[in-house]
Amino acid sequence: MENIMNSNEAEKKYNKWIVLLSVAIPVVVALLFGVKLKDLGYDVEPLTFLPPIYAGINALTAVVLVVAVMAVRKGKQKLHENLMKFAISLSVLFLGMYVAYHMTADSTKFGDTNHDMVLSAAEEAAIGAMRYVYLFILLTHIALSVVIIPFVLITYVRAITNSFERHKKLARITYPMWLYVAVTGVIVYLMISPYYAN
Repeated sequence: MENIMNSNEAEKKYNKWIVLLSVAIPVVVALLFGVKLKDLGYDVEPLTFLPPIYAGINALTAVVLVVAVMAVRKGKQKLHENLMKFAISLSVLFLGMYVAYHMTADSTKFGDTNHDMVLSAAEEAAIGAMRYVYLFILLTHIALSVVIIPFVLITYVRAITNSFERHKKLARITYPMWLYVAVTGVIVYLMISPYYAN
């Protein structure tokens, strides 16, 4: 009983940081997303090499999450812990690259064929239909990437404060959401990559 009280008290110490980060990260990303360094007078080339890298980071994050869950199911807690710290680090790295790209380059629109491509009516219709699929995946990816922040932080805090039963209970929700965000990040990249400006 005393251990549970100690875990709860330790968790409470982190709560203000969880709330702060859960609000600050999406707000800062949204603000920086609208900032273009060229508009501020900086002569920077678009960092067009970043999207495949951060898509790769999303793919690696998905693999790490799956391996981490397999590790804990086999009783390898230390490996699980290290993999989860790595997954969090990958997510932070992704976020930095994502913001850097969008501060130096214009957003790419799905189906943007402003390069000299001539499409048939059927091809245009197919692109139009796929746009709805793309937008659904993109919007759910963005929404869950905001929602997942407090889930990851709370799940992590429960682990480091030795509240393992509560950690496991929340991890059952956090894991599929985080995995969805990582996998759909790759799908969004693959779907939009043909339309990136050369």
